[in-house]
Amino acid sequence: MTAPSHKPHIRTGKAEDEDDPVELMISKTGCAHLHYAVQECMAEHQDWRKCQPQVQGFKECMSSYHRSKREEQIKIGQKIQQEQS
Repeated sequence: MTAPSHKPHIRTGKAEDEDDPVELMISKTGCAHLHYAVQECMAEHQDWRKCQPQVQGFKECMSSYHRSKREEQIKIGQKIQQEQS
């Protein structure tokens, strides 16, 4: 009997977290430190129920970011309308 063949993980040459679109998106929000806190808690406890303070903090940060982006877009839209009037 032969041993089962094991295929090593094929690397693309990039660092594991380099150019990760999720990491890039989260870093632009200013909430990355809270995202990492959720990840660390989950790695330690492997139970969402034990990580609710971290999850809630990340959720609030992301909500605040999206709210400010919407307000910014509304202001830009209003400015464009005023310029066209």
